[in-house]
Amino acid sequence: MSAAWSLLRRLWPRRLAGQLITLLLLALILSQAASVLIFLDERRFAIRAAERKQILERTASVVRLIESTPQALHGQIVRSASTGHLRFWLAAERAAQTDEAERADNHLQRRLKSLIDDGLVREVVVDLSDEDGLWRGRARDRDGDAEGAGELVPARADEIGPDGGNDAIGPDGGNDEEPRRRGQRHRRAPASLLISARLDDGQWLNVGMSVPTPSPRWALPSLLSMGVMAVALSLIVVFMVRRITRPMAQLAAAAESVGRGESVAPLAERGPLDVRQTTRAFNRMHDRLQRFVQDRTRMLAAISHDLRTPITSLRLRAEFVEDDEMRAKILETLDEMQRMTEATLAFAREEAAREDTRTVDLGALIESLCDDLAEMGMDVVFAGADKTPYPCRPVGLKRAIRNLVENAVAYGEQARVALERGAEEFAIVIDDDGGGIPEADFERVFAPFVRLEESRSRETGGIGLGMAIARSIVRGHGGDITLANRTDGGLRAIIHLPHADPR
Repeated sequence: MSAAWSLLRRLWPRRLAGQLITLLLLALILSQAASVLIFLDERRFAIRAAERKQILERTASVVRLIESTPQALHGQIVRSASTGHLRFWLAAERAAQTDEAERADNHLQRRLKSLIDDGLVREVVVDLSDEDGLWRGRARDRDGDAEGAGELVPARADEIGPDGGNDAIGPDGGNDEEPRRRGQRHRRAPASLLISARLDDGQWLNVGMSVPTPSPRWALPSLLSMGVMAVALSLIVVFMVRRITRPMAQLAAAAESVGRGESVAPLAERGPLDVRQTTRAFNRMHDRLQRFVQDRTRMLAAISHDLRTPITSLRLRAEFVEDDEMRAKILETLDEMQRMTEATLAFAREEAAREDTRTVDLGALIESLCDDLAEMGMDVVFAGADKTPYPCRPVGLKRAIRNLVENAVAYGEQARVALERGAEEFAIVIDDDGGGIPEADFERVFAPFVRLEESRSRETGGIGLGMAIARSIVRGHGGDITLANRTDGGLRAIIHLPHADPR
């Protein structure tokens, strides 16, 4: 069961158009199958009723004809009346076998008597119990004669003798080998109705009707109709789904671009009302987000800019402090405030002035950065990578990678960089040989102005904005940065960048 379910999930279409077409075709097939079953059942009853009506009328006509003609013509009459699926024959015994209860409640017998209506009290027997075409065997079993009783019914009209009797039966009820062989050969012919009517001379006119196998051609119109309906439904679904999915695909692409930090023009509102409302809501959301980011960036830049004046004023006043030690501490604090202000202002400027997105070779970008840092005396090694085109803001992404590599060298002495390609993302892996950091601080180090090394000296690090800036840039590309301690020592920083095509 699980294997079948897994196969069904693999074969199930992923696109909306394919799913709708599949569901509609399944519904069409099921409805057509139910209609065919109902039609077959009604057709079977209708054909059976028509056949019984026809055989009753034909039997009444043959009875009246035989009663009004000389006996010498009876054989010719029954042969002429017989057809490919309707058999008339004369015999000394009746072929239809019913009990009294069946006769009393047999509407076909009453109908046949009314059709003959010659004023005589004529014995008529209609066997309705033979719905499966086993009447020959039943007749044989009831008579208790496996040899003779089964041959009471000829399989072909030419087995009826010229005198109106049955060639398969002798005058004394015996039979020879050849008629027996012919009777055995045709005993399996199916019959849906068996009638026996007693004639004036004491003989019985027996009638057997066999039902022909329906031709499969009757299903061709239904299959053709179902095929035309399937094609029409598929065309309608494809048209409607394209009308829906085209603006939805544009909306998905725009959402992915916004998630990657790219600027997106307002989308055209097209398609059905629901789709237009979704597009309108996306445009409003994008506009609000842009205003929020711009307001936040401008406020941050204004604060950082305005802090320069009081810092400069405090620096001038600190020069008049006579205590050398106190003056040095004040100036050191002011320098730290100056660095924080400059870094914050630089970060705000970068957020405000977004560079354009363009496609670059990601491997070449990382390699050039590592080469530059190595020339500056840092122990940086890049594992190399194949050509990897990637749409990004190269200056910002390069700065994010540089911040992580410089941290790895500062705290782990060496940085080993590798570019890995996964099924859904690129991973830039940066390993160092330091002591790692506690897992509880994995997220804390990305907060602005947070440093695990508290001295804040220029020799041991910056002011705590490097990791925050790196994550902000990477998240602006739709990715993220994660940290993990390596089993053999050191810290691993991974930059996750989604593929340009989210599908």
